[in-house]
Parts: sequence; C-alpha cells; structure tokens
Amino acid sequence: MSRIMIEHGLPWTWDERRVRRCIGHRESAVLVARDRRRLAGFAIMEYLDVDAHLNLLAVRPGYRLHGVGRQLLDWLESSARTAGIFLVRLEVRAGNDAAVRFYRRLGYREAGKRKGYYSGREDALIMTHDLSVQSTSNVWDWPRAD
Repeated sequence: MSRIMIEHGLPWTWDERRVRRCIGHRESAVLVARDRRRLAGFAIMEYLDVDAHLNLLAVRPGYRLHGVGRQLLDWLESSARTAGIFLVRLEVRAGNDAAVRFYRRLGYREAGKRKGYYSGREDALIMTHDLSVQSTSNVWDWPRAD
C-alpha cells in the first residue's frame, strides 16, 4: 500500500524490512485496519521524548471517507496522550491536496516546508497537531460536568 498510495513516483523506501523494524521497535506503533478479508488501511507512528512523528498513514480508495483514517489517527493520538506526548508532527507531499485537507480537518496546522524532501523531487509540508488543545474526535472526550 505504501508503494502505491504514498510513494508512487518515488524510490520505494518503506519496504517490508523497514516496516518490520517499526513493528519490533518499542517506541513505534504499527496499526492496520481490516474488513473481514482485506487490508483497508494502516498507520505507523514513532513516539519520541517530546513529540510523536506520524511516519505513514494510508487508506485504500474504496475505504476512504468512511472514517478509517480518522480512527487510525485517533488511536495513535490517544496513545501519545497516554504517554504524556502532546505534539504530533508529520510530513505530507505539498501537492497532495486531499491529504492536506484531511489533516487540517483533524486539527493539524502547517508548520513549515521542506524543499525536495521526497527524493529531491517534491516538497513536503510539515504539519503539527497540539493534542493538548483538542482531540481529533469526540470519541476520546469525556462529558464535562458544568
């Protein structure tokens, strides 16, 4: 999925060996979303000392706009909060308008640009989300006693 949906047109860097290393790394989380027979999406996040880095997130086209990506991200962000981490950062292709809109809807904001980040061919937008301000979904919000 990474090769087709994330790294298309670029040299493949997220091969099976690299993903397997993330699965075995205690400061990373690798999630998959499945329907009964098929992989619907996946995400990889690395939890660092003061922030978390979303390395990859992809959802198959037939499963998009059904909340799969949001649920994956909600779980990863909830885990970050539990670990005392309240900032998530990521890079996204500057020309991937759909992904940029997706992240903005979930509270991510542009924090900069990396020229030629993708194999010297494409720029990346750096986006961050301050988890102490709001959650991405009310799934994790507890009712307030006012």
